[in-house]
Amino acid sequence: MIARVRAGEPEAYAELVRAHTALALRAATALGAGADAEDVVQQAFVKAYCALGRFRDGAAFKPWLLSIVANETRNTVRTAARQRTLAGREACLVGAEPLIPESADPALATLESERRAALQSALERLSEEHRLVVIYRYLLEMDEPETAQALGWPRGTVKSRLNRALRKLSRLLPDFRPRDRDGAGEGGSERG
Repeated sequence: MIARVRAGEPEAYAELVRAHTALALRAATALGAGADAEDVVQQAFVKAYCALGRFRDGAAFKPWLLSIVANETRNTVRTAARQRTLAGREACLVGAEPLIPESADPALATLESERRAALQSALERLSEEHRLVVIYRYLLEMDEPETAQALGWPRGTVKSRLNRALRKLSRLLPDFRPRDRDGAGEGGSERG
């Protein structure tokens, strides 16, 4: 696909954009872009297009794009922090929360909302490196090599930081265990 874009086929880049927009929006939101997530993603796709000449042949596009999204999100969040009051930032975070369908059980919806808020609060208490590795690995569902590529870290660093981050999260959220892609707890079992 990248070769087609480099060859001057604009529809090829449009296909890449369509294929990765939802994930890029999730990444920008998870990394703190809030109401600015769409602007962040649009800017990231523009920057990615302009930087395609530096894209390494054979590399995966998704982690490369998400590293650009992460940089754009950091820049946007820094700028927004200078321009908004604390109350304004909180309003943006509330507005970015996913809507709960009306058909959902109110008790389950409340529990899920409380769980999401507790996780967000705990993630904010982690260092940036630990927060990023958890977001990329679990919220964006990237595998270890993709996470390493997106963050520009060696795989061993991803493993060690993820391990430390999960230990810190387990102290902050003793009842929370991340789910693997099949919905089971990490390692296939839930600890109580």
